[in-house]
Amino acid sequence: MKLETFYKEVVKKGIEFDVRSKNRITDLLKAEKEKFDKLDKLHQSFFDMDRLWNPFADTRILYGDMEKEITTVAVGVDMEAAELLVVDKLNSKGKNIDLVIAHHPEGKAYARFYDVMDLQADMFALAGVSISVSENLTKERKWSVARRVHAANHQRSVDIAKLLDLNFMCMHTACDNLAYDYLRKLFDNKKPGTLNEILKLLLNIPEYVCAAKQNNAPVITVGSEQARCKNIHVEFTGGTEGSKDIYKELSRCGIDTIVAMHQSEEHYKMCKEQNINVIVASHIASDNLGINRMLDFMEEKGKKLKVYELAGFRRIKRNK
Repeated sequence: MKLETFYKEVVKKGIEFDVRSKNRITDLLKAEKEKFDKLDKLHQSFFDMDRLWNPFADTRILYGDMEKEITTVAVGVDMEAAELLVVDKLNSKGKNIDLVIAHHPEGKAYARFYDVMDLQADMFALAGVSISVSENLTKERKWSVARRVHAANHQRSVDIAKLLDLNFMCMHTACDNLAYDYLRKLFDNKKPGTLNEILKLLLNIPEYVCAAKQNNAPVITVGSEQARCKNIHVEFTGGTEGSKDIYKELSRCGIDTIVAMHQSEEHYKMCKEQNINVIVASHIASDNLGINRMLDFMEEKGKKLKVYELAGFRRIKRNK
């Protein structure tokens, strides 16, 4: 599979498992085209053209030969300077790694990754929050994140990839959608009645077992093992944490339990104030779940990939 095809298949799979409807995503992409058409030539010249077909601002090819056949990849949750140098060293030993894949966004994918946060409004709406409240709270939080990210040195790792001539891409929300889908369907099917039952379900998933063996097991941060649950909200996609004020709205809608990849102190305090149970499932294990599902789908589309595991990633394959 060529690099360009690999990238497009990743995006396609991310769209397939997105919480938003296909019509909603089509409308969003159409709106991007309308924005582009209204720009003057100067602003069109630096418009990210991938925005016309890829709804995930944090999933991009950062550097590379689009015609390169991809058979061997180095995959990590965070692939930065040190990891790129390791890949270069492995190639000097004859490993012939065709592509470096990061999960967390780098370069231009990090510079505007906050755009994917709009997805959260649709997730909260599914939980029963009015779309107007969801959109307003998400917008406020999104621009807070945008101001912080704007000051970052986005291109550091990409510059190194260019100097080492390493094909480099990241796939973030596209993979997080797959992790969200996996747990959403699991909870809907098994209907756990207590937090302990949720923990047991998580610890039947290989990625969480692996994390537990490294002292990073899923943990209850609000509530107890015996605490009952009925309406579970899964916080696994949408770029980063949303507004802390959304928990007031979720509580009003009957959400009693949050299962999150990770949670900041202020979000934890708000959940505690609203008497919402919280299980933090383990950030890196959750990322691994989404990445592994994506790689499984890519192998179904093409040949088996040889994978080098780096930066917190462990390859776990699943049967169809």
